[in-house]
Amino acid sequence: MKRRTLPAAAALAATAALLLTACGSEDDSSKTNDKIAGSDSASATPSVSPSSSADDTTRPKVTLPSDVHNIYEGWTSNDPAEAAALADAKRRIEATNAAITDDNLNSKAIPFYYTGDALLDAANWIRGYTEDDYTITGTTRYYNPRLTKYSKSAVGLIYCSDEGKAFDKNRKTGKIDKTPVTKKSYVLYNTRLDKNKNGIWQTSKLIGSRGAEECTP
Repeated sequence: MKRRTLPAAAALAATAALLLTACGSEDDSSKTNDKIAGSDSASATPSVSPSSSADDTTRPKVTLPSDVHNIYEGWTSNDPAEAAALADAKRRIEATNAAITDDNLNSKAIPFYYTGDALLDAANWIRGYTEDDYTITGTTRYYNPRLTKYSKSAVGLIYCSDEGKAFDKNRKTGKIDKTPVTKKSYVLYNTRLDKNKNGIWQTSKLIGSRGAEECTP
């Protein structure tokens, strides 16, 4: 996909105020690929429903259109805290996609799953789509997640995405901007999640590196 990737913290902090009114970041993201890196490892898990969870927390309802799909491979853990962090990271991805497809700069799910620098970057990234009258379509695969525990309430999460089958789409004309699959179709994400007082693992830092060698086939 020829889209802007989730913004890197330093570059996109400027236009955060848009989503701050609701209340919790990334680098540039294009999409591509036919045969996907690591496709023979781990069984894929379908998109998580952000409105459901193992805890009692009421979460914002997030619904994606029928032409947008996320696949998560290996996003499981036997450790309850790690499993919860992975689940909220998936919900954050779904919430971001939904804000774009809904053309909704004031999505309550964004400050629910983002905080700090990451919230600022997410606001800017979503705004880029809405102002350009673009949305997204297709399938993105997220794989090879690696968690590092910093404390009981903080973890690091690194993972890869394959955007070879995901694209930007002009909201007015419906035209899809398809691009060939290259190493730029693969993105390495380095994130930090902090558990807030309500038990939600919010993404506080998110940096993306397109074409990273460890994510390319």
